[in-house]
Amino acid sequence: MVTSRDVARLAGVSQATVSRVMSAPAKLSPATAAKVHAAMEELGYVPHAGAQAMKTRRTRTIGVVVADLTNPFYPEILDELTQELDAAGYRVVLWNAGGGSHQDALTAIREHAVDGVIFTTATEESVELQAAVEKGSPIVLINRVVDRFECDQVTSSNRAGGALVADYLLSHNKTRVAFIGGRQNASTSRDRAAGFLERMREAGHPVPEELSLHGTFSHDVSAGFMERLLSLPERPQAVFCANDYMAFGALDALRRHGLSAPRDCWIVGYDDVEMAAWDSFSLTTVRQPSREMARAGAKLLLERIESPGQPPQRREFPCELIVRGSTTPPPRG
Repeated sequence: MVTSRDVARLAGVSQATVSRVMSAPAKLSPATAAKVHAAMEELGYVPHAGAQAMKTRRTRTIGVVVADLTNPFYPEILDELTQELDAAGYRVVLWNAGGGSHQDALTAIREHAVDGVIFTTATEESVELQAAVEKGSPIVLINRVVDRFECDQVTSSNRAGGALVADYLLSHNKTRVAFIGGRQNASTSRDRAAGFLERMREAGHPVPEELSLHGTFSHDVSAGFMERLLSLPERPQAVFCANDYMAFGALDALRRHGLSAPRDCWIVGYDDVEMAAWDSFSLTTVRQPSREMARAGAKLLLERIESPGQPPQRREFPCELIVRGSTTPPPRG
């Protein structure tokens, strides 16, 4: 049986260095790590994960909880997280908590099956998550945050983003406008709505209750809301959706009625996922730096694992409005 001693001999390093390659690769030079990995590959050496975990008290595994992988925002976040964590020598376990449950991830923390968990779906009602935070479990919240939780959190300036949309629509004389959002217990939808509705109200054009609609973060739910708005005697001039996924649903509802944006109604999203720039959508949206947020969250969790006693950090990234064809007339040929 091939042992770590054999690997060390072939690589020309100490056995302790071989152990560090598997437990703390970031502390070694890339050249040294490459030599050890080459020796492991040549000898067919596979470290025993259970033995490593017992020795280091680390599993080298991070859990990530997302809400809905059909929403293109989450694959983009996940792609950046896995790259950052892989570079640090960690594997990723994914939970798709479409129903909002964090139970499996929290069980994994309690049983020490993972070294930490990144949540993108936290809400105020998560009692189990709050308990885990209070116990000092290594947890980071990305995207959705909970102000009263004492843990590391990363988000964008959602309220300011909502206000940006209102200012933009008002500057183009769009005063009868609607909002389509997710559940209000999610900080993202709540804060984007608050910034948007408050600015419209300050400008003397409050959004009527029947034009402020809330449901799940779903393409189909948003399309249904858009159908309702289109059936009104006086349609809205513009619709702000709490994320791009919902904005795609609103655009599809327009098309089903033989209508289009921006001719019949302006549509604005939030996130600026890669699909938003496709010609078939050309969606005006608020860009939040989701990949930067993911990298920041991964680094915060790795720091938390190494230094569990440090004070929790809160990072908020600025956002910007990206104007595309769903709100401006197409260029003349």
